Amino acid sequence: MTQTPFVSTEIATQPDLWRQVADGFAQYGGALPKAGQRVAAVGCGTSWFMAMAYAALREDLGQGETDAFAGSEFPADRTYDAVVVISRSGTTTEVLDLIRATDLPTVAITATPGSPIVELADQTIMLDFADEQSVVQTRFATTTLALLRASLGQDLTQAAADAQTALTLDVDDLAKLEQVTYLGTRWTIGLAHEAGLKQREAASAWTEAYPAMDYRHGPIAIAQPGRGVWIFGEPPAGLLEDVAATGATVVHHDLDPMASLVVAQRVAVAKSLALGLNPDQPRSLSRSVILD
Repeated sequence: MTQTPFVSTEIATQPDLWRQVADGFAQYGGALPKAGQRVAAVGCGTSWFMAMAYAALREDLGQGETDAFAGSEFPADRTYDAVVVISRSGTTTEVLDLIRATDLPTVAITATPGSPIVELADQTIMLDFADEQSVVQTRFATTTLALLRASLGQDLTQAAADAQTALTLDVDDLAKLEQVTYLGTRWTIGLAHEAGLKQREAASAWTEAYPAMDYRHGPIAIAQPGRGVWIFGEPPAGLLEDVAATGATVVHHDLDPMASLVVAQRVAVAKSLALGLNPDQPRSLSRSVILD
C-alpha cells in the first residue's frame, strides 16, 4: 500500500478516546450494570474477546458474577440481571438473534447509529466517535473496554499514558517473528486472544493464545528461535525463564495490558504491510457477519 492504512490512523487515536470515555463516563456509562448484579457479556470475534476481559475483571474487582459468551453460545435458559451486548456494526446476526430471543434486560454498545441493535436493545450506548473505516477492529474494541473498565471504578489515566508510549515503540523486529503465541491471566486472556486475532486477520499469520498457566501443558512445544511468546499482564512465576530456555523471543511490556494490545495491533499492521497485504481489507472478511 502506498497510502497510510485507515487502521494505522485509527490505532493512533486510542489514547485520546480512552480519556474521552473515562472523563465522560456519566454520559456514556449510566446504562451499564451496577455492582452486585449478575451479568452476561456477549459479542462475536473481537467483541467476544472484550466481553471476556470485562467479565473476568468485573468478577476480580468484586462487582458480581459475570459470564462471557460468543453470541451463538448464549445459554437461553440462564438468568441474569443484565446482558451487555457488544457489536461495532449493530448488525451481527448472532447478537441480534440473541436479543430477539431473550426477555432479559439488554444493554448494547455499538458504533453505528440507526443499526438494528439500537431498536432491539433495551438500552444503547453509542460510541460512534470510535467507529472505524478499517474492517479490522482496533479502537472501537479498546474504547469499549476502556468504558467498561471505567464503569468498574478503574482510573484509566495511566492506561492512556501507556498507550501513548505504545505508539512510539519500535515494532519492526516483532513483526519479523515467524509465529507468536499470546498469553494472559484472568482479564488479560481476552486481550491475548484479541492480539492473536489481529495478526490472523491483518497478516494471515499463524498465532495462538492461551491462559498463561496452561502454556506449559503442551503449547510450549512449538516455541523456538525465531518465534515469540507475548505475555499480557504479570507473568506467572518461572514462566519467563521457561520460555527463554526454548530460545523463543519473550515479549513483555511494562505497560497497562490494554496498551500492550496497542503494540500488538501495530505489529499486526507492520507484518501485513511487509507481506504486501492490505490490513484494512483482509481476505474473506467483511465489517459484519450477516447470515441468511
